[in-house]
Amino acid sequence: MGLNRIRPAPPDAPLNTPSAPRIQCGMDKRLLAVFIILLFFIPIVLNKAFKPPDGPSIRKDPAVAACETEITVEGEDKPLPLEEYIVGVVASEMPVTYSSEALKAQAIAARTYALKETAEGTKPIGRGTGAQVYANKKERKERWGKAFKENEKKIRAAVDATAGDILVHEGGMITAMFFSTSNGQTETAENFTGNPVPYLQSVDSPDEQTVSEQVERSVDMPLRDWNQKLGVSWKEADFRALQLVRNETGRVQQVLSGSTEFSGRDIREKLGLASTDFNIGFDVANKVVHITTKGYGHGVGMSQNGAEAYAKKGWTAEKIVSHYYTGAEVKKFEKSESQCLKTP
Repeated sequence: MGLNRIRPAPPDAPLNTPSAPRIQCGMDKRLLAVFIILLFFIPIVLNKAFKPPDGPSIRKDPAVAACETEITVEGEDKPLPLEEYIVGVVASEMPVTYSSEALKAQAIAARTYALKETAEGTKPIGRGTGAQVYANKKERKERWGKAFKENEKKIRAAVDATAGDILVHEGGMITAMFFSTSNGQTETAENFTGNPVPYLQSVDSPDEQTVSEQVERSVDMPLRDWNQKLGVSWKEADFRALQLVRNETGRVQQVLSGSTEFSGRDIREKLGLASTDFNIGFDVANKVVHITTKGYGHGVGMSQNGAEAYAKKGWTAEKIVSHYYTGAEVKKFEKSESQCLKTP
């Protein structure tokens, strides 16, 4: 028998006849290639079409949203999430070069202060030294320049590590006052305001000179400026009669001269001095008042340089804040039920 030969199909032959196997196979391969290409590109197209540029959008439960705390800062366009606000405060209130435990301690104190001051976010707060210094992201970028990413990462790590942590005394949130530099001891609330506060007592704050180069400062003030700022007409005899009455922390509680009396706090605020631990001398020949101070700030609560000094010794953030706020404990913040029940 001879070989069976396949004859070419006539031009009008249907494709499913035995004489069209090569045509069918070629089309199948092209369809398969198109199908594979579509499988590769469709997910990319869909992903670009439906994924927002900053990540997925998550619809929050209204009940959860109602319990989120936001802080309204004077000068900002809209309220800020609590933890985002704390990033801006820690970045402004404490040098980014400080130890992570000191930065964490600052975050705990700043968070507590903000929540207390704003009644859990229901009232606005200032952005300056009258409350807490705050810098937004744009301001931080301008200040840090090329170091922004590195510095921001360090600050956010400290805030994230303490997220929700606040200071509580006998079940209530404290007023977590803090300041820059002590004279070796912190001040009591009673000496500062006249009102005793159990968790704002005087505690030791040593070795701050190892952190700050400016523990001590000096000011030379013309006699005319002294008299103008204090509303007095002092002369040489008044300085000779001058008495500085100090309290147990070494700060000046009263300034006396004849019938004139000021509190140490009045003198500091009227003259713009660094602290209430001061000494006063008078240069008779040049009519200049020479003032030296030790420390910086009101002295009540946590010393920021003291916190860094303790952090260098290996203290944790919790140990630092527990030291400066007598009898206070670190707890997680829970928004009051009345606030959570409000609808967005």
